[in-house]
Amino acid sequence: MFRTPTIAIVDDDEAVRTATASLVRSLGYAAQTYACAQDFLRAAPATSPDCLITDVQMPGMTGIELQERLRQEGRTLPVIVVTAFASDALHRRALASGACAFLEKPVGGDLMEHSLQVALAEGGRRQGAAVTGGA
Repeated sequence: MFRTPTIAIVDDDEAVRTATASLVRSLGYAAQTYACAQDFLRAAPATSPDCLITDVQMPGMTGIELQERLRQEGRTLPVIVVTAFASDALHRRALASGACAFLEKPVGGDLMEHSLQVALAEGGRRQGAAVTGGA
């Protein structure tokens, strides 16, 4: 039976969060939204999104710090990092921390759709690797 993938969206800008959730739903996915990294982490044990889209610049904990914390906890969900303040150093750090994509705002619908397809495929491979033990 087909299950609709769920995409978690973490962004402190309500307008961006709402627009991203609307885009995600229009692409056929379910969306969960969080105003900050801490809200996502508090909900994380009860939720199991298939992919995370996170902003970088947020008060309290950045999207990169959120990604790194998830990896430290052993969570392997694919992460798409988005930012309005891209730099080469930030790009390298996001990818080194395991991000599937690093996107600069504003993100067009086609680019987000492609990035989600790649991220969900990556997530499927990670789950398969975890189940089979790798290779």
